Amino acid sequence: MSDFIQQALQLNPQGQPWLAELKRLGASRWAESTLPTRKTEAWKYTRLRPLETGNYLAHPRPVRTGDPIAEHYQIAGLNSLQLGFVAGQYQAALSTSQWPEGLTLVRFSEATAEQAKLIASHIDSLTERGKHLFAALNACWLEEGVFLHLAVHAEIAQPIQLVWLTTRQDAGFSTAQRLLVLAEPGAQATLVEHFASDTAEQNSFTNGISEIVLQAGARLTYYRLNLEEEHALHIGGAHFGLAEGAVLNAFCLAMGSSLKRLDLVVHHLGESAHCDLNGVYLARRDQHVDIHSCIEHAVPRCTTEEIFRGIVGDSAQAVFNGRIHIHAQAQKTSARLSNKNLLTSADAEVDTKPELEIYANDVQCAHGATVAQLDEQLLYYFLSRGISRREAEVMLSFGFINELLACLAHPAIGDYLRPLLASHFADDPQLARHIA
Repeated sequence: MSDFIQQALQLNPQGQPWLAELKRLGASRWAESTLPTRKTEAWKYTRLRPLETGNYLAHPRPVRTGDPIAEHYQIAGLNSLQLGFVAGQYQAALSTSQWPEGLTLVRFSEATAEQAKLIASHIDSLTERGKHLFAALNACWLEEGVFLHLAVHAEIAQPIQLVWLTTRQDAGFSTAQRLLVLAEPGAQATLVEHFASDTAEQNSFTNGISEIVLQAGARLTYYRLNLEEEHALHIGGAHFGLAEGAVLNAFCLAMGSSLKRLDLVVHHLGESAHCDLNGVYLARRDQHVDIHSCIEHAVPRCTTEEIFRGIVGDSAQAVFNGRIHIHAQAQKTSARLSNKNLLTSADAEVDTKPELEIYANDVQCAHGATVAQLDEQLLYYFLSRGISRREAEVMLSFGFINELLACLAHPAIGDYLRPLLASHFADDPQLARHIA
């Protein structure tokens, strides 16, 4: 057993009694594991050295509720219902006090006996026990979590925003974020998972797992925004289960950091389910970002549309692995995957691997990936019209991903992201104004 695995086992809070078996199984799986190396296919291009060598295995200290942190997560014009956490600790000041009819949003520590029974019956049902190592660690560390329950045919008009904030503390620390969503038949809602931090150099490690169960005919628009400061470490995953006729429209945005790894897994479990999974990842300086997506088509007549775009600059590295698995019984499947990457530096690196694994014979599937640099002809076009080369590079880089931002179902989120991305592409405010 490696030192990190052994030490991580010691960071095991008490948690809720009704989650004791889940915690025990998670601790057992973690203890029996070894950390991935470059010989581990799913981690071939992602090293865990920043996690192993950092000083993160400690509980966070209590946070001051008066810290000015609202500016780091508020999305103007979204008018969302909110539940907020700072360093894994619930903050009433960041949270809505009442929920509309049909929506239950409760912390595990405050769940009633009936809610606890419902949580226990669904939690860890989608994480494919034994396949995702850090899901086992999350279960081991599980002390608090969030249960979002949508009643039958509930239609929640306001977006629901879960805020997971970190702030720099005196010493490094770890948090385990856990979310379980249960959307009953015919329910409809929008969910924003917002991971953010203050502007100080972070010294945190977030291990985040979200499980989202969409029952028959349920519809969910889902945003996962990983916008932490670049020194924050994050290894997490979002796991979706789609029953018959369920519809998932998901968008993920991940900024690079010292170590960022996201696993996005969609299980088509009922016929005629549909998934739109789009995303953007951005890395610069010496940052690293790793996106692994897996779409499991286990039943007939389901559809998937997946588009991811990445921009990598300086000496940063990005990894994208997109897998679509068509099981033998999944006839009449339609699935398409596209991954396009833009390198803005000769020292930047992208490792992309789209995969199709098909065992059915009556399907329509396609996949593709590209890695390219900025088009010199387009650059010349801008330069010939008096635009500086740096301005042209910024505008073309932003245009590469703006198509996905323009298609977001909630324009307020696009309006919120554009100035953030503007500052990412152009450290000079005079350049940022061209794309904000």
